Amino acid sequence: MSAAKGTPKDSHYARLRRTHRDATGAGSGQGRAPRPAVPGEPPPDGVVHLYGLHTVRAALDNPARSIRRLWVTRNAQERLALGDLAALPFPIDLVDPKAIDRITGTDAVHQGVLLEAEPLRPKPLAALGDSRLVVMLDQVTDPHNVGAVMRSAVAFGADALITTSRHSPSESGVLAKAASGALEHIDLIEVRNLAAALEALHEAGFRSVGLDSEGPVALETALSGERIALVLGAEGKGLRQKTRETVSALARLDMPGSIRSLNVSNAAAVALYAARHALSAA
Repeated sequence: MSAAKGTPKDSHYARLRRTHRDATGAGSGQGRAPRPAVPGEPPPDGVVHLYGLHTVRAALDNPARSIRRLWVTRNAQERLALGDLAALPFPIDLVDPKAIDRITGTDAVHQGVLLEAEPLRPKPLAALGDSRLVVMLDQVTDPHNVGAVMRSAVAFGADALITTSRHSPSESGVLAKAASGALEHIDLIEVRNLAAALEALHEAGFRSVGLDSEGPVALETALSGERIALVLGAEGKGLRQKTRETVSALARLDMPGSIRSLNVSNAAAVALYAARHALSAA
């Protein structure tokens, strides 16, 4: 039986594929080399560069955020519903995406918008007030992870994120982009000594639960009371010894699969869900 002949449409697309291969060298090892990433410009002292649609929209809507300048493309202006740029109370630059690339670097997914603003000022532990659910990070230094934890914390209604003044990332575009707007919706508490802060939380009626893959009890059984502090450690190292000795309980996430631990931001999301359920039942 002879092979069926291709249709005119098949022949047309075959010619297009050959043209593309000839132009790019695909399949011959002669393809065009990817463009190297170009680093951006560091922000001036005392300000941060925030980028991405969700991040910038949340910052614009936050009355506590002091904004100095905005760079935006025409498309991003429409997606952010900014309206009349001249009516905004800070300088605006209507630019093309490459102008923002030069500031953020080509690796940043800025979506056509960049905001220069003053960083938010961390609050003291006394600002917790009647908070019921907080997250504490024990020397988690990766801004991507801190931003992702912050996003989960806001999603599950946590009242504050507590970090240490040392060995924690400062506010940055990377952290804010990972938080996807959550940076503007949660109290940031900064303490010098995590163990001392834990003791203060205990005196205020919090039960603190440190997550540990080898914890002696399952997380669900460790969550009790009307105020909960979830404590998570750095990737690899986990909780420091002093922190482990100070928390009310060490608990594990029971996982039936062959992997026994999660990335800190994923573990935070699971723990926050469980804690919110426990508080609702209290």
